Amino acid sequence: MNLEKIVEIVPFSADLSAPIKTLNLEWLKQYFRVEPKDEIVLSNPKEEIIDKGGMIFYAKYDSKIVGTVSLIKIDSTTFELSKMAVTDGVQGMGIGQKLLLHCFAVAEAKGIEKLILYSNTRLLSAIHLYKKFGFLEIPLEDGVYERADIKMEKVISASQIRSSIVH
Repeated sequence: MNLEKIVEIVPFSADLSAPIKTLNLEWLKQYFRVEPKDEIVLSNPKEEIIDKGGMIFYAKYDSKIVGTVSLIKIDSTTFELSKMAVTDGVQGMGIGQKLLLHCFAVAEAKGIEKLILYSNTRLLSAIHLYKKFGFLEIPLEDGVYERADIKMEKVISASQIRSSIVH
């Protein structure tokens, strides 16, 4: 099966404001709880992410939206990789990897120098994916997300992106 031909990455549009919430609530309710900050961002993705200089992407498979990831603007050169989710039925197909590679390519094209993320070490497959693609653990500050027990960052460079795609 060639995932490149099956999974399409599409940008946020007004008619695609609901999937970021439904996809993220699925995993948040399974592993943690929905925090007030989640509810605000997921209920208003255009206002909370897009209008503040961020981006949202979706993975479309078999004409359905099955995954999502956001790049939330921190400053002109740093973005938070956030709100990444792939629905249960298609996990393990490389969709998260494809979403990550798309974010790296967008970051390089837009001159973004660093991506950070917050996660939880209980999410073993997510942490493995982030490490595989060059995210390194850095000190975690308090108060970002209750569930976060790890913060990671990746410095973006063209050569790193090409080597990630090759592997």
